Amino acid sequence: MLEGQREMILETRARTPAAVAQAAAQRKRRAWLGPSGRLMIIAADHPARGSLGAGGRPLAMANRVDLLDRILVALGRPGVDGVLATADVMEDLLLLGALDGKLAIGSMNRGGITGAAFEFDDRFTGYRAAAIAAAGLDGGKMLLRMDLADPATAATLAACAGAVSELAALGVPAIVEPFIARREAGRSRNDLSPDAVIRSIAIASGLGDTSAYTWLKIPVVDDMDRVAEASTLPTVLLGGDSGEAPDEMFARWQQALRLPNVRGLAVGRNILYPPGDDVAAAVDTAVSLL
Repeated sequence: MLEGQREMILETRARTPAAVAQAAAQRKRRAWLGPSGRLMIIAADHPARGSLGAGGRPLAMANRVDLLDRILVALGRPGVDGVLATADVMEDLLLLGALDGKLAIGSMNRGGITGAAFEFDDRFTGYRAAAIAAAGLDGGKMLLRMDLADPATAATLAACAGAVSELAALGVPAIVEPFIARREAGRSRNDLSPDAVIRSIAIASGLGDTSAYTWLKIPVVDDMDRVAEASTLPTVLLGGDSGEAPDEMFARWQQALRLPNVRGLAVGRNILYPPGDDVAAAVDTAVSLL
């Protein structure tokens, strides 16, 4: 990002906050799916949940200007369809004019802060369905972690079901990212066994008044042929944090992308903070898998 762009964001936010809504209204929109029928989405909503680590660096995502620089590189690569973010990141990108002709997907529930005692009470502290529609965004994404031993899960389930219904009533796609999870030694752990992922998909698919506008965002796990058969809903793959084994990660993505209802990738840390920090090369490799 040029120094002038950084100063523009800082001055605009301090002096003319109404410019954010103006930038959203003037954004050039596009169809949800292009001719390829595939999606390549950059996920950048981790910081709002206090999850700042990537690739072994505990505070990798703590520098906002650096994060924006990496997102701008990714959005500029051929084949990248858009970004998934909370309002703060989304609005910086809008002010920079980086989202013209791209999908802009709002992240909705970020209340389950990493490591908090209330982590599974994942409240909707980000975008609401009405705000997504009012800002002319293209979709809403929600995280649904279900700890069967934690009563807070019930509130998250109900909130996600309501958000799916509200988005559908507005004709806006909902992306649901479900996990069966549990707490171990004070930390939440997602169960990535095939049977647990299948169960989470079955629950997420039935949320809301209608599933007509629902997409799923699921991890790549063992036995993906059987996992993908758990729903007919269109699905994108999440990335997680690849650590130092990106080649293995790309190979697993490539295999899963062959499944008929898998429509693309919604990945973030592992391509924004790859080993060697070559964001363009990591994004291009991911796009090539599509």
